[in-house]
Amino acid sequence: MPVQRKRRWLLPVAGGVAALLILSGAGTVLLYLRANDAVDTTAGPVVSVAASTAETTPGAQAQLSPDNGTSRGPAAGPTGAMPPAGTGVPCTYSPADRGGGDPRLVATPAPRSTLTGKPTATLETNLGAIGIQLYADRAPCTVNSFVHLARDDFYSDTPCHRLTTEGLWVLQCGDPGGTGTGTPGYQYGEENLPTTLPPYPQGTLAMANAGPGTNGSQFFVVYKDSDIPPDYSVFGQVTSGLDLLDRIAAAGTTTGGADGPPKLAVQITEIRVS
Repeated sequence: MPVQRKRRWLLPVAGGVAALLILSGAGTVLLYLRANDAVDTTAGPVVSVAASTAETTPGAQAQLSPDNGTSRGPAAGPTGAMPPAGTGVPCTYSPADRGGGDPRLVATPAPRSTLTGKPTATLETNLGAIGIQLYADRAPCTVNSFVHLARDDFYSDTPCHRLTTEGLWVLQCGDPGGTGTGTPGYQYGEENLPTTLPPYPQGTLAMANAGPGTNGSQFFVVYKDSDIPPDYSVFGQVTSGLDLLDRIAAAGTTTGGADGPPKLAVQITEIRVS
């Protein structure tokens, strides 16, 4: 029987490296987060995204990285023109290992995104609500997946498993098992990568990944401007609740270090989209 491995995410933190667990795969993987070379950030939003099959090296302990929330703000990415109403944007979602922890069953999103404009979402937690504006015009396939998972209650009653407090300032959520290795059973490529500085300003909502083409369900919210590689899809912006994020950050991590589970436990009770 093959040994199940976990993918790792690595992000630089104040001259060092921050490790984050995000996706589980066929082996333990140590990946440096980097932008998908196939993504053209100057020609408008990427509407066809293909999963990457890059190999990783087994044996190391899983780690997370994009959680560091360094995507550039909503104004940073290309806006591009959407297709005529009703035609939908083609999206490619490929099968992926569900990872460890809580392997919730969820269907693959529809292969065409019909969402347009800037729908809103409310991330309800045990500590309060966080309002979000989603960018379906800039990251249609990412928003299509996020909305699909939210409406299927994939995110309900799940923890935000990672907080970083040095070099990059993000709260990472979206893994039902809380290990940083969970996925929804599918993956897809990058969209709307940052093109301005700072790459991921305060309030940015972006996808975490374990390398090009491995977006799944894990995402991070930036509570303070973070200058990290522009390798993580930006798909929204916080419109309310930054004070809640500041309170979570001020409490620190359970480890006492700059990267770990938030000491002030955060549980997503529901994500509502309108």
